[in-house]
Amino acid sequence: MLKLSKLVALLALVSLTTAVYAEDKSAALVNGSAIPQSRVDLRVKAATTQGQQDTPELRKSIRDDLINLEIISQEAAKKGLDKDADTAQQLVIARQSVLAGAFVQDYAKSHPISDDDLKKEYEALKLRVGNKELKLSHILVPTEDEAKAVAAQLKKKGAKFSKIAKEKSKDPGSADKGGELGWAVPSNFVQPFAEAALKLTKGQISDPVQTQFGWHIIKLDDVRDLKVPVFDEIKPSIQNRLQQQAIQKTISDMRSSAKVE
Repeated sequence: MLKLSKLVALLALVSLTTAVYAEDKSAALVNGSAIPQSRVDLRVKAATTQGQQDTPELRKSIRDDLINLEIISQEAAKKGLDKDADTAQQLVIARQSVLAGAFVQDYAKSHPISDDDLKKEYEALKLRVGNKELKLSHILVPTEDEAKAVAAQLKKKGAKFSKIAKEKSKDPGSADKGGELGWAVPSNFVQPFAEAALKLTKGQISDPVQTQFGWHIIKLDDVRDLKVPVFDEIKPSIQNRLQQQAIQKTISDMRSSAKVE
């Protein structure tokens, strides 16, 4: 089953290509069945949203595609494929996706996020990320005893963190790089890890720290000031995230009040 967040993202994408247009003049007739110009315009709009230019060549290509679709679908109907159980269910799901996409689009239009809410979220974001960026390395092991053994090994003269990380760390994403995690803001990490990292000075190695992933030995490789982008630079991304959250809540509320047996 799709997670709610993935469903919302999917419906938002569907809404780009499923807006309802009044069917006016025909772009083509295929065995007497009209392909409305509005259908071509809809596909052109979706293409330009993806960064393509609205050109005569694009419109011709889209018209040709729609003609091919009409020919194939007519032939499929002649063969009775629209009566096939699986196909019939896919048609139902396609219709539901169109309607759900239209709902998401309508909700976003009728429930805009105010500038005040966007600015409040921006200020909260600044507080969460802070003003420092950390360059960290870590060694991850499953048990506290293993973590204590690694910590003792690191205290020996000549011990190299990167070498021991390659030998002992169970983190597949960083072990081969000597435990390096790169630059990140503390809020990107789970709370116990972030709290321990913030207490370190440059070059210092932490005591064993437990998270849901296991036991960590953390090394602060470097620290630098973090420049948070100005409000106008990240306003669109904040707006999109808040809109997604609002839609998720609305869908969750509708599900809670629906009678599901």
